[in-house]
Amino acid sequence: MASKQIHEPGTADGWHGIIPSSAFPADPSRYHLYIGLFCPFAHRVNFVRHLKGLTSILRTSVVKPYPKGDAKGWPGWRFPASDSEYAGATVDHLFGEDYLHKVYFRADPDYKGRYSVPLLWDTKSNTAVANESIAILRWLPQAFNAHLPPALAAIDLYPPHLQPKIDAISPWLQSDLNTGVYKAGFAETQEAYDEKVIPVFGALNKMERIVAAHGGPFVLGKEMTELDVLLYATLIRFDTVYVQHFKCNLGTIRHDYPVLNNWLKGMYWDVPAARASTDFRHIKENYTKSHDFINPRAITPVGPYPDVEEGVERDWERLSVGGVKHPKVLEYEASIPD
Repeated sequence: MASKQIHEPGTADGWHGIIPSSAFPADPSRYHLYIGLFCPFAHRVNFVRHLKGLTSILRTSVVKPYPKGDAKGWPGWRFPASDSEYAGATVDHLFGEDYLHKVYFRADPDYKGRYSVPLLWDTKSNTAVANESIAILRWLPQAFNAHLPPALAAIDLYPPHLQPKIDAISPWLQSDLNTGVYKAGFAETQEAYDEKVIPVFGALNKMERIVAAHGGPFVLGKEMTELDVLLYATLIRFDTVYVQHFKCNLGTIRHDYPVLNNWLKGMYWDVPAARASTDFRHIKENYTKSHDFINPRAITPVGPYPDVEEGVERDWERLSVGGVKHPKVLEYEASIPD
């Protein structure tokens, strides 16, 4: 069972269930996953869904990338009227609802929180299981192993011998980079932006050195871990939207970070789950057409082109370690613990 109550009704607290548990057994015909292909947090779960061969176990309903609603996000993410309305988005296959918030209200009519993706639903008890991606990422890779072929069941993104390194990197990776781009992008003053953009590139500099030190092809070397999933969901969006839309333009991945760029190319072209879970139209149009306070005309840039460069360098020793040399970035990078 989860270490905390699954959900406190009538609050802004989300759901914290775990599969398998007494409340939510690992029944392969029981669960349904709500996602948006634009969202990096939902992307984490969808990545694992593809990586572990769970596409037939976790069926999905996919919201449209825009519009989101008013300045407070109301009424939130919408389902298309048909599966052909917007390529890649789907109707609500469970309930036929037009808005995601109505699914949330089915679990708790007095829910006060955000109507976000991902949302994992239990069709038997007719309630939400979990809606926090980082928590789902920790247990989903093992949740349905009993129903998977040995090769897929063997995939472990949190292996015991790498857990200390994962636990050391994950907190600042999430705070400075995964959510750091949002802190910079949603800054409402010059001063706030100037402060918030620095950790983003400090973390990128640090990750450039970490990946180089382990020699690829993954963050910690030869084994893929949850760090690769966390990093991929952000870096695949970085040059595409964060550089221009969130003003994270102190550098680009393809120009200033040779090691991370090679890692990203390897993930996209060599890991089928990465490519299968990535939809650049959803990504680009979500950011540029749902943040009218940032991009009031909702014009979506054509570039960069190509979305992901080809040509993975297999000899990692041939790569030079890059990074942004801005003095404040270097100072922040030095403060990140090893």
